Amino acid sequence: MVIGGVLGGILGAQVDGHDRDLRNIAIIAGTLAGAAIGGSIGQSMDDVDRLRAGQTLETVRTGVSSTWRNPDTGIDYAFTPTRTYTDNAQPCREYTMTATIAGKQEDVYGIACREADGSWRVSN
Repeated sequence: MVIGGVLGGILGAQVDGHDRDLRNIAIIAGTLAGAAIGGSIGQSMDDVDRLRAGQTLETVRTGVSSTWRNPDTGIDYAFTPTRTYTDNAQPCREYTMTATIAGKQEDVYGIACREADGSWRVSN
């Protein structure tokens, strides 16, 4: 999971750097997607779902959920940053993500910290 997160973050960093917000969202989305691979949530997420998760991590206040339903897959998502803190001068966010797939709820918990280059590293 951690290796997938790191690789996803590296791939996200390859987005053209002219728009820093877009690049950061791509990095977050790549990291989250890579970290979730292997679980059914990661396998069910498409690019739009990963982008929504990345936007939530980047812009939503701690304790506030972002929810959406993927119209193509019918999967409902809830993504919630649960704690924001600084670790060795790096901003970090703990989060939970819940996906309801065919009536079954699945949960993912994670921590991501922002690196000096703007990428996010999954630390668990």
